[in-house]
Amino acid sequence: MARYTEALCRICRREGEKLFLKGDRCYTEKCAAERRKYPPGQHGQSRGKLSDYGIQLREKQKVRRSYGLVEKQFRRYFLEAERQKGITGEVLLQLLESRLDNVVYKMGFAINRREARQLISHRHFLVNGRAVNVSSYLVKAGDIVEVKETSRDIPSISDSLSKLEHRGLPGWLDVDVSNFKGKVLHIPSREELQLPIQEQLIVELYSK
Repeated sequence: MARYTEALCRICRREGEKLFLKGDRCYTEKCAAERRKYPPGQHGQSRGKLSDYGIQLREKQKVRRSYGLVEKQFRRYFLEAERQKGITGEVLLQLLESRLDNVVYKMGFAINRREARQLISHRHFLVNGRAVNVSSYLVKAGDIVEVKETSRDIPSISDSLSKLEHRGLPGWLDVDVSNFKGKVLHIPSREELQLPIQEQLIVELYSK
């Protein structure tokens, strides 16, 4: 499957805000989105005002890139959100947040979602005692996510966990750092997500 392999900081600059794609670097003064607050490219500083469609598109691209998805994947999540009960935009965000790679990242086992996907694909995690190597696996309330005992000496996992307190843990997750284990307390509500996202713009874009 196609993956973006260029500089991650260009994505943040293009979307006009931090998407925390590079882990710890995003929290320092080295963050490119902080140092150069304009889109990348030769004409980045002279781009005009966006149309309504452009605003909707940028919002969709921002969310899609935050979670590291290609367009086909993202649209599939949107169609699933439409089928489910509830407000489509909110359900979409809940589905994205329930992905295993996002949960591994939010629990502090990886510095970003990209690293979380790599660790998952190498079968370093168990969900309810069973090895799962699919990043798009959707967790449910009550699920236990833990690092395999044979993988607990991986430096990147230990290093990321040591910085969990600095990054913060969402209220819908609980983590036992000493045992490399976390629990999904419940699927988050929109209020708990506290994401700088206007999901209604995405719904409007796909509803055209």
